[in-house]
Amino acid sequence: MMNEPKIRFVQKKDLLQLVNLCKLHADYEKADYDVQQKEELLNKHLFSDHPSLYCLVVEKEGRLIGYTAYMKQFSTWDATNYIYMDCLFMTEESRGFGIGEKIMDKIKEEAQKLGCAMIQWQTPEFNKRAIKFYKRMGAVGKSKERFFLNVE
Repeated sequence: MMNEPKIRFVQKKDLLQLVNLCKLHADYEKADYDVQQKEELLNKHLFSDHPSLYCLVVEKEGRLIGYTAYMKQFSTWDATNYIYMDCLFMTEESRGFGIGEKIMDKIKEEAQKLGCAMIQWQTPEFNKRAIKFYKRMGAVGKSKERFFLNVE
């Protein structure tokens, strides 16, 4: 179908739209987000010879309507690698059409390609809609407190 959203890896030409989606995501989660230098920093981490971040985007009619960012990490407890999904966000008007499930399926594929049998992520407690979605997909929640420590 012509109007069917396409899930693909982010490209350099998408960086401004990606930053705008990140800003919408931060607003949704009631968090601060400074757009300064984000294009340059994301470019560095996504498109280097050894990227520290991977990003899938959802494109519809030439416009990005969602994204997920993830990285490969190691669990000492499990003594194996896993995918940490840093973000999953869909614009308000694109929710409820099954796109989130398709992007989760794509991350599962990518996790398998990277030799990872698990995906981990977090979402704010108030994001009841996302929690319901994740549980419907078979995910299990584990409550933990997340801490932040500036080193500068």
